[in-house]
Order: sequence, then structure tokens, then C-alpha cells
Amino acid sequence: MTDGTATDGKRTIDPELLEILVCPISRGPLVHDIEAQELISETAGLAYPIRNGIPVMLVEEARRL
Repeated sequence: MTDGTATDGKRTIDPELLEILVCPISRGPLVHDIEAQELISETAGLAYPIRNGIPVMLVEEARRL
């Protein structure tokens, strides 16, 4: 859908934004986990939350994998 909401009601991240965002620790790419509403940095082993459609890229807010 164009409004950033998937058919199941979960929010999606704009693909262009996902290309720009990187992990603040590793500077590596992020993977969008739609179900968990997180951006995953496999390199750093961290999951950054997405709240109200906005990625929270603070290390203090990240969950360790």
C-alpha cells in the first residue's frame, strides 16, 4: 500500500529510506522485520525499534539479538 501500511496493518518502511539508514555502531545495512517492527543490524547484533512508523536509531533503545 502507498500509505506505509501493509495489508495486515503493520507499518512498512519506505525502501528508499531503508537504503539510506545504517546501523550507528557498525555502519552496516539494516533489515526490516515487519512483524517485530524493528530494523535489524546483523553485524552489530542489535534490533532498533520502529515506533509509530519512525525508526529509533539510538543504541540505548536497541535490543540485543
